[in-house]
Amino acid sequence: MATLQFQGMNEYEEKLSKMSNKAVGMIKRAVYDGAAAVLHEAIAQISALPVITNRYRVTELPLRGVTATQKAGLLAGIGLAKMTNANGFINTKLGFTGYNGARSPKYPNGQPNALIARAVNSGTSVRAKIPFVTRTVKAAEGPAVTAMAARFDADTQTNMR
Repeated sequence: MATLQFQGMNEYEEKLSKMSNKAVGMIKRAVYDGAAAVLHEAIAQISALPVITNRYRVTELPLRGVTATQKAGLLAGIGLAKMTNANGFINTKLGFTGYNGARSPKYPNGQPNALIARAVNSGTSVRAKIPFVTRTVKAAEGPAVTAMAARFDADTQTNMR
């Protein structure tokens, strides 16, 4: 974590004052770096999802994977939301937006990526559960914390001079 070195109380007060003026920006950069680590792991988990080719001639239920079109849609639609500051807590969300290319009478614009992600992650009556979001969170926890700490330390050192 960040280390502050100072000689006397006046210098300490001056350093804290400098840092407090820039604290929100420093926290946002740290949160963004942590979220980027989670996003990177989520992309890896989606890339590892098994691809099924017999989507319309189902011989074995439940389905154990996604179609190539669904996988491409998930990879194209994943992203980070705009930062929010709610009651002093700076947050961002990772989620899915847009539609994939699997058009049907029910989904003329394509299937919603958020719907496919939820169905794959939780499972349905015809789809096996593949908890890729849970795997993402577990695998990304350490790298996200490390990335946030590194960014905050670097910003603290830069802003304290």
